[in-house]
Amino acid sequence: MSNGPAGHAARSITVRPKDETAGGGRPTPSRTFLHTADGVRIDAVYDRGDVVYDTLTSRSDHVAFVVAHGFTGDVDKPHVRRVVDALLPYGAVVTFSFRGHGASGGRSTVGDREVLDLVAAVAWAREQGHERVVTVGFSMGGSVVLRHAALHAQSTEAVVSVSAPARWYYRGTAPMRRVHWLVTRPEGRLVGRYGLRTRIQHRGWDPVPLSPVEAVPRIAPTPLLIVHGDRDGYFPVDHPHMLAAAAGDHGELWLEPGMGHAEHAATDELLARIGRWGVERAG
Repeated sequence: MSNGPAGHAARSITVRPKDETAGGGRPTPSRTFLHTADGVRIDAVYDRGDVVYDTLTSRSDHVAFVVAHGFTGDVDKPHVRRVVDALLPYGAVVTFSFRGHGASGGRSTVGDREVLDLVAAVAWAREQGHERVVTVGFSMGGSVVLRHAALHAQSTEAVVSVSAPARWYYRGTAPMRRVHWLVTRPEGRLVGRYGLRTRIQHRGWDPVPLSPVEAVPRIAPTPLLIVHGDRDGYFPVDHPHMLAAAAGDHGELWLEPGMGHAEHAATDELLARIGRWGVERAG
């Protein structure tokens, strides 16, 4: 497992000036409902992006980033849209609301069946003509991109997991104890539904899904980047170190000084580095 920021992107890229797009700004995003293999409707948005490659002949050469948000997020949350804006200079971006979140149907299973939501989103990115897809997940979404890559071998060209847990049922920090109250208690699920626009299933996992640290060794040879803040208040640094150890030599670990948790804590500079890493590693 290597450490430190990514090197320079292998492809030369330029950013299209705003006046080259319709109306002097970015192209209007496309929005639709996707359908998962188990019949859940998923609210999804496709932003085409700003980047032009020197060798570009068709959209197939244009990287698509598929962003998997954290628990209680959705496609319209400002912190999710900020991630989109930061990645658009490097490729197209597909965002979606996990089941039970925002306008999507179903109920949250807190990282289990959400893999099916990501499968649908990646397929939609492919349908837009993109042959190179990079998944980028945050917190719960970070665990989902790891499990997706393990369970659907080489379905993407690269994987980025930010602020993800290494193991399930972690209650070692106050924020995670609050999350467990939201998920496991009836009054917590009411707060989730009406206060956070997140509908959570009342049943526990049966069976318990493959954990992130169990998933990571199955991801090779797909390039993997693990990003974590050294001031993460949800999952301390033993989590990324466990993931890094499980990944071995096929992944990279960026332990970010002063960074907290997930999308809210990711700086524009970090997101830009992730974008460049994705373009380089996706080939």
